[in-house]
Order: sequence, then C-alpha cells, then structure tokens
Amino acid sequence: MSRASGILMHISSLPEDYGIGTFGEQAFKFADFLKASGQSYWQILPLGHTGYGDSPYQAFSAYAGNPYFIDFKLLEKEGLLKKEDFENVDFGTDETEIDYGKLFENRFKVLKVAYNNGKDKLKGEIADFKETNKAWLEDYAVYMAIKNKMKLLSWQEWDEAIKLRDKKTLEAYKIALKEEIEYWIFVQYQFFKQWRALKAYVNSLGIKIIGDIPIYVAIDSADTWANTELFKLDVHKKPTVVAGCPPDAFSDTGQLWGNPIYDWEYLEQTGFSWWIDRIKESLKLYDVVRIDHFRGFEAYWEIPFGDETAEKGKWVKGPAMKLFDAIYKKLGEVAIIAEDLGYLTQEVIDFRDVTGYPGMKILQFAFDTREESDYLPHNYNKNCIVYTGTHDNDTALGWMHTTGNKKDVEHAKRYLKLDKKEGYHWGFIRGAWSSTGKTAIAPMQDFLGLGNEARMNLPSTLGINWRWRMKKDALTEKLHTRIYELTKRYGRLKEYDK
Repeated sequence: MSRASGILMHISSLPEDYGIGTFGEQAFKFADFLKASGQSYWQILPLGHTGYGDSPYQAFSAYAGNPYFIDFKLLEKEGLLKKEDFENVDFGTDETEIDYGKLFENRFKVLKVAYNNGKDKLKGEIADFKETNKAWLEDYAVYMAIKNKMKLLSWQEWDEAIKLRDKKTLEAYKIALKEEIEYWIFVQYQFFKQWRALKAYVNSLGIKIIGDIPIYVAIDSADTWANTELFKLDVHKKPTVVAGCPPDAFSDTGQLWGNPIYDWEYLEQTGFSWWIDRIKESLKLYDVVRIDHFRGFEAYWEIPFGDETAEKGKWVKGPAMKLFDAIYKKLGEVAIIAEDLGYLTQEVIDFRDVTGYPGMKILQFAFDTREESDYLPHNYNKNCIVYTGTHDNDTALGWMHTTGNKKDVEHAKRYLKLDKKEGYHWGFIRGAWSSTGKTAIAPMQDFLGLGNEARMNLPSTLGINWRWRMKKDALTEKLHTRIYELTKRYGRLKEYDK
C-alpha cells in the first residue's frame, strides 16, 4: 500500500492581494511549494458560496462556487477589468486576517464591472456553461437575484408566492431580474474557469486535490428552496426537524447546526439521484472527496425545530449502504474519505469498514489521559488518514499552550518525545508522518509553527472564524526542504510507493 502526505490549506488563506486568497498567482506558487516539499495532496475546505457567518459549511448552494475566490488579475488579463477597477479599493488592510465585511461591501461591485465588460464578449462560452450546468445553475442564479432584491432575507422569509415557487410569480421574477440572473451565471462561469485552470496545473505536478463536502445543505440555500421535497419540511416549508450533535464531553448541550434533514425515504424512491449527482459534480472539482459528518449516513441526530439546544434530539437511522451501493452502481469506485469523528457506535464503525473508505485520526485527540485513545498512533490501522489537527482544532502549538489540558499536554510530550529544540509543532507532524496511516496531513499553520491566533475555526461561535491568512514570505526554501526531508524519511514520497 502506498504511503503519502499532504497539506491542508484553504484557498481563502492564500496570501493574494485584495483581501482574500484566490485562484490567482499565489495559488500556483503554493502548488509549486507542495511539489518542492514532496507532497502528494493539497486538501482544501468546501469551495461553496458562503452565507451568513462566512462558514464554508453553510453555503447558498451545494454546487455553486465562492465568488470571493475569483482572481481580479486574471480578469484583467482577459480584458474584463482595468487595474484601476480594483487596485485602490478597500478590501481590508490586515495581511494576516480576512475582513469579510469589506469583501462583501466591495468585491461584488468589481465583479459587476467585469460582467458588464464581458457579457457580450463571452456570450457563446457562457451559453455552453449554462447548458453543461443546467441541473443547478438557473435555480442558484434566480435564488441569488431574488435574495438580493429581498435585502438578503432567507427564502423562508420571502412572500408566500415566491417562497413556494408559484409558477407565474417565479416567471415574473425571472423576467424582472433577468440582468441580475445573468450576472450570477457569469460569476459562476468565471469561478469554474479559473478553478479548472488551477486544478489542471496542480494535477500536472502529480498532486491531487482533496475537496470537502458537508453532509447537509443550509436551510438558506438554493438547494432547499428549489428541492423542498428532499427535506423534512412542513406544508409551509419550515423544517420539522434539524441537524446537530448530541451532548458530549465537549458540549453539555450538544451542537445545534440547524440544517434541514433529508427525507431519506423519498430520496431512496428516486434512486438517491440528488446525492449521486452531487458526488458526480464534486468529482469534477476534486480528485478525492472528504464527506463531512460521514457517520450521519448510518444514524443522525434529529432535533425538533425550534429547540434552542440539541439536548432533546434523538438518533434516527440513515440510508447507510443503500446510498453508497447506489453511488457505486452509477459512478463506480469513488475516492472518498469518511470524516468519522465524534461519537461512534459499532454500527458506524462496521458501516465505514464495509464501504472500504479510510477514516480519520486526529493526533490532538490522542492524549486524553482519562482513557486509552483510538487516536494514539500505535492503535491505527493502515486504512486511515492521519491529521495533526483539522480546521476545527486549534493549531498544534495553540493546543500545547492554550487549549490543551495540562495532563494531556504532558502525555503528548512523553508519547511523541516533544522538545523545544525540534519544535513542538514539528514533533506533532513527525508523529503523524511516522504513523502507519496510509496518508498523513497537517494544516499549513502547523508547518509554520503558528499559535492560537492562526486557528481557523472555533465550533459553535460566530464572527471570529475562517479569517486566517498566510504571509507572503512564509513559503521559504528552508521550509520546503525540511518538509521534503521529513516526508522522505518516513517513506511518503512518490518514489517510495510500493
């Protein structure tokens, strides 16, 4: 079995100009850095069009891409923008932190200029794009156009006729908002054009992209508005139940996510066609798909709508292998990583094992002194992806200095033989890279030795997350040489494949 490794680095965190990482020059430079470091994988977070709270796990569409990632310099090269259209616009002044308020206020204005300059010039290409993506594109574009007219209210708050997609009302909106609808189609055309060029370059270096799809969609999304039959909603299209996690050692009241829950009986009657299409489209974007909250396919925590906490939820059985047998029948073998973190029953473990998909091991979870942990490297089987931490964890140094229990931190020091000379973060990476897991991945923050200030997400909080950005001078020859040597030492370079 081949051994490999990679780096977790979301597009938003790249040190591009104009406020946020994009599919531009810095993304290509990062791909070169991965190659020089001997890495096989670039893992990213979901690429969806983010909504309130800026979370990649709460998007306006399961298919549409995030307009923030469209690179202005590439649009300038196409003749769709002039430098003065974006050069002196305020997108935020902190090179290490994204200012989402300023992005929202100013970035779409620049994209509107590009649209006005390109809508006639690119008419043929955009028509082809519409045809290729007709299964989702119009619903998304109409949804975004109406949403903006409604001052960003969720479709749940729209007037009843358009909320329920009355045919005459919907057609009237399509006519009245035709130009705005075409703008959103143009934005998606540019997103996918730029992403595919970047992905082709990454793949040409022998590197694969691991993408991430949330198991659930947002209630405030084109998917829910246009496909209400897929979800457990009442006659007024309000959710009857919502998703979350039960109380556990990390949260006394559990986690209330609020996503609508699938009507799995209906989906089964359709041959799971919506999910099959979603996986199929994801495989056009990524080489490997990580499915967030994979255990929810075996059983999911269902919470009555309106509850303020997740405490009164209950476990409900999911489709399990029925869904994945249907996916295999239509798509064949699919490269999937099962995010199997959290409370796992034997049924969930058996389900994951039957799929054959690798699960995840998080090194930060290994050192709970209250119990012998499955996350300790000596307990791993080979069919797993080993992480020092994910986007939901603190950085390795942040955990050591800020969030870790003192006894747990001392356990980690002893187990991994951590010392300041090597660097605690390098000791964590060594622990992952030296493990038996077939693939090892660490967030870029850990390679850079950053602390709590570089944490990507603190679950169950709003307004402080998804902001970290890497500095432009971070990708040094010294760093990629050290990563390469570590990767070679533990047999994870391509030439070490057996």
